Amino acid sequence: MTSNPNAWTVNFASDNVAGAAPEIMAALQEASTGFAMPYGNDDLTEAFRRRTMEIFETDLVAHPVATGTAANSLALSVLSPPYGVVFCHEGAHIEEDECAAPEFYIGGGKLTLLAGDNGKFSAETLANKLGDPSAASAVHHAQPAAVSISQLTEKGTAYSLDEIRAIADVAHAHGLKLHMDGARFTNAMLSLGCSPAEATWKAGVDALSFGATKNGAFAAEAVIFFDPQAAKDFEFRRKRGGHLFSKMRFLSAQL
Repeated sequence: MTSNPNAWTVNFASDNVAGAAPEIMAALQEASTGFAMPYGNDDLTEAFRRRTMEIFETDLVAHPVATGTAANSLALSVLSPPYGVVFCHEGAHIEEDECAAPEFYIGGGKLTLLAGDNGKFSAETLANKLGDPSAASAVHHAQPAAVSISQLTEKGTAYSLDEIRAIADVAHAHGLKLHMDGARFTNAMLSLGCSPAEATWKAGVDALSFGATKNGAFAAEAVIFFDPQAAKDFEFRRKRGGHLFSKMRFLSAQL
């Protein structure tokens, strides 16, 4: 802290300690006037969905939720059956900091942890863990279902576009979907110098937890599926998980 009111103050405790951006405050104030249809059937939510398709340059499905844990857990619950395995880094947020919520929402799923320096695992590590993609599935084993990477990672590092593509290639060769925990996605995108499309579906990402709380929002995240067919069960899982907000426009206004 400093006694100089004009000096910069930097808090390195967590990006969760920051306040809300003035633009978010203004958007919420504007959204609070008048009436709107509930449960996401409002103009702001529809505008958010259209804007998301413009930003990512493709047809997609985008659903607001309130927390990153909900975004990750509900996304993975769509990508994995109850007997499925989700592969992630041993230091991933879904492993270390989400109180087994992914396993809970999947309904019995299993996280399998992969080692790697600086918060990242490699395509080679994933391939070695998965083995021969043509091997017959054994009924005694939990079945591989999805892969999850964090961007940025918990160490503040970023997967390069080539690293993402390589991991996606391995995952897809085994019939697995690739999920990206994008709590700090915009930071990673800017550091890589690429577009949102290049950082996600063009590199092989199937589903994205799109962070906003760490970028100026009060409480707003989104789950984005780049294959609309893969998202067909999401709305039911979101409702069952308590994240279908009556006044959804207040989440959409932030996004």
